[in-house]
Amino acid sequence: MDASSSLGFGSVGFIEALYEEFLADPASVPTPWRREFESWGKAPVGASHGAVQARFRERARHPAIVQLAASAGDLQRLQKQNAVQQLINEYRQRGHLRARTDPLQLLEPMEVPSLGLDYHGLQQADLDLEFAAGNFPLPTGAPLRELVSALEATYCGAIGFEYAYISDSAQVEWLRQRIEAGRGRAILNEAEQRQILQALTAAEGLERYLHRRYVGQKRFSLEGGDGLIPVLDEIVRRAGAADVKELVIGMAHRGRLNVLVNILGKQPRELFAEFEGKAEFIGSGDVKYHQGFSADPITPGGPIHLTLSFNPSHLEIINPVVEGSVRARQERRGDWARQQVIPLLIHGDAAFAGQGVVMETLNLAKTRGYATGGTLHIVINNQIGFTTSNPADARSTYYCTEIARLTQAPVFHVNGDDPEALLFVTRLALDFRLAFGSDVVIDLVCYRRQGHNEADEPAITQPRMYAKIAGHPSVRELYARRLESAGVLAGGQAQALAEAYQQALDRGECVAPLPMSDQRPLLAIDWAPYMDTLWTEPAPTAVPLDTLRGLGEKLTTVPAGFKVHPRVAKMLDDRRQMTTGAQPLDWGCAETLAYATLLTEGYRVRLSGQDSGRGTFSHRHAVLHNQDLDAPEQAQRHVPLQHLQPGQPSFLVIDSLLSEEAVLGFEYGYASADPQTMVIWEAQFGDFVNGAQVVIDQFISSSEAKWQRLCGMVLLLPHGYEGQGPEHSSARLERFMQLCAEQNMQVCVPSTPAQMFHMLRRQMLRRFRRPLVVMTPKSLLRHRLSVSTLDELAGGEFQLVIGDPQRPDPAQVRRVLLCSGKVYFDLYAARQERGIEDIAIVRVEQLYPFPMARLTAELANYGTAAEVLWVQEEPLNQGAWYQIRHKLTDALAAGQRLRYVGRPRSAAPAVGSYALHQAQQQALVDDALAPAQASAARKQKSA
Repeated sequence: MDASSSLGFGSVGFIEALYEEFLADPASVPTPWRREFESWGKAPVGASHGAVQARFRERARHPAIVQLAASAGDLQRLQKQNAVQQLINEYRQRGHLRARTDPLQLLEPMEVPSLGLDYHGLQQADLDLEFAAGNFPLPTGAPLRELVSALEATYCGAIGFEYAYISDSAQVEWLRQRIEAGRGRAILNEAEQRQILQALTAAEGLERYLHRRYVGQKRFSLEGGDGLIPVLDEIVRRAGAADVKELVIGMAHRGRLNVLVNILGKQPRELFAEFEGKAEFIGSGDVKYHQGFSADPITPGGPIHLTLSFNPSHLEIINPVVEGSVRARQERRGDWARQQVIPLLIHGDAAFAGQGVVMETLNLAKTRGYATGGTLHIVINNQIGFTTSNPADARSTYYCTEIARLTQAPVFHVNGDDPEALLFVTRLALDFRLAFGSDVVIDLVCYRRQGHNEADEPAITQPRMYAKIAGHPSVRELYARRLESAGVLAGGQAQALAEAYQQALDRGECVAPLPMSDQRPLLAIDWAPYMDTLWTEPAPTAVPLDTLRGLGEKLTTVPAGFKVHPRVAKMLDDRRQMTTGAQPLDWGCAETLAYATLLTEGYRVRLSGQDSGRGTFSHRHAVLHNQDLDAPEQAQRHVPLQHLQPGQPSFLVIDSLLSEEAVLGFEYGYASADPQTMVIWEAQFGDFVNGAQVVIDQFISSSEAKWQRLCGMVLLLPHGYEGQGPEHSSARLERFMQLCAEQNMQVCVPSTPAQMFHMLRRQMLRRFRRPLVVMTPKSLLRHRLSVSTLDELAGGEFQLVIGDPQRPDPAQVRRVLLCSGKVYFDLYAARQERGIEDIAIVRVEQLYPFPMARLTAELANYGTAAEVLWVQEEPLNQGAWYQIRHKLTDALAAGQRLRYVGRPRSAAPAVGSYALHQAQQQALVDDALAPAQASAARKQKSA
């Protein structure tokens, strides 16, 4: 048999292993191989693993090398050496499947045939033979038995490492070296071991104290997952040593009170007051296990600012909010390396696997507009989802963390009963994030000692699991015994620690392990100027004509040699005419001028959404693309709003990924951390906001009432009935109106470009920082009547109510039509066409907060009009009608009657047939403009 055919491809692995051993120690390889490798020349100093591999591949298949492999000794032994290398690789790839990570040992480790000797053609007798270990760190001359034992200890112990799927070889090699060098164990001194025990004592001590003092009250206990506290303590300390300035934490209920008290230093007496109903809230407040908090612990490496974000019961929705807040903080610091502010997300196993926003947020991680330099993820894996303990019911994957592979994040599954293993993966995870700027996941496999809440009886549905838990010692008990056995603790010291902690709680004093600074952090945002402000606060939004003209010139000038698309060239020429006053302004021009003026006045602008650079309706063109295909990369795009003046604030426009929930959550998080940036999210069509309803319900509309968190973000939602069917007509105005109360947000329907200009400027120039929801137009973007003049931008303000521009004689007006949005132009055009002079049309441009005084004054002008009609395109059960009817009634003048004109009730927002749409639209216009006698007949028939 030919030697080369006998060895086959497997010999390459053997040669590679020998070559790497030679590089480490030339004397460790047989003389013939040493001579051969020496003939290759020395590897460059600091050569990467990839470079080494490339080097040996250049020679490894040479016939002389294959012949050397065949003649250097026993062919069978060479084949076994190849088998050993394959065994090592299998442990690296699949060892985690056999790791002992379940503290309850309810699930047996998986049988993995490829980790067996016989799978690779090896036998028990081979265990006493010596084989090359390749790059696995093992002393030269060690027998196979020792190698297998080391592989078992490293990859099948208390930690299961998943990282072999990562395509970045530098990351894989970095992880391999760190994991294998320490055999998956942290090397701790006695002081560090005592620190772990102190953290576990605090974790357990708080839960037991609350359990005794507040019997049956919900607290979503951490018991069983106590290891989270030493993990977080280590992250805070190690991040401080790495010069990290801020950690922004997002987590749901489980263990939140423990984190507040034992990590962030919330005073126990404050927590007790909440349990006893004595805490005072501004607004509605929220339950104690939803509250946020911030603190400034002083670590041995320096101070670090911790923020625990507020969180509703939608467990994972906080994820994108945290990411947006981190991005804002990074940019405020100029932290372009994204090393000074780090996001830390703590998940539940069932939620991490089950909720779609997890995937959407992970998918943001490496995109240009949303990257934060990697997130630390910790999954508190209770192995149970409320009442579901069978993984077959909870997910379709083996691990609850499979979704993390989306971003090729390494995952470390760790037994929650082994605190030292926890510390190892904690250090590994943080160091990996700092080294590579990528996500990393710690899967803290533990259990839940209590029920879902403290009033729940879990044994009803999980008798086997909870029988096991009942007899299982706590993490603190297990670790205390371990330290006592090792002589680190004397008998009784662990109990003394527990008693001292309980006494500190009795006194209500801070029990966090690190001292807290009372100094205001650098670069912290002071929200005080924005609190307790009114929406009626005036704001001068007009801009001098010369300024507008100067900005218009810059906005329509492209770099020399930049080739724009012919349609874009026409748009630029039109805007040039608009900004010189030669022709009326359209919406795209007015909106762009609003951003430009804000940028030159010191405000940043961040605009995101699907196709927001161009605009869904090809109306914005904030980003120009060079049509010269040979242009260098830096000249392929031009963003005029980024080139208004030297040193201007940033303008960022992002064509977002196809996500509503995560992107809107991210933008909310960004806006809640930076009141000086105009943050805008634009829906491709207004109805797409449905996909982000949780963000709207739980944050945008209610965060001030629940958590006293302000946010001035803007939602642009294309809205208007143009026959595009039920999915592309309505931005669900009625849903926003239903959520309006206590001046919590603004809902506007601007009808002209000038209104858009002043409304956007007003949002930043006033101190009133509340969300602005805008029903933006579609067909009006190019409507011949929906235009403005440059003078309207240079003077005036946002008009809450716009009176009839035809100024009909009030004494002759018999009916007043009130409306918002596109329907105004349908009514106006039909009135002009029919020559009607006894009907006035008034636009209500802001629906909330409702402009009662302004509308009352406008209707008083038409005191002789007996009828006031609210006209809307939306069906009767949708739109603004039901939410503002009482306001309209209160605004009527004496003797006026109010009625509705619009589409009838409908389950869907709009019809699918264009012909039927046209018929409905014509019917409501006809009804609104009907002669007096027809109107009276219709009312009599209705009665």
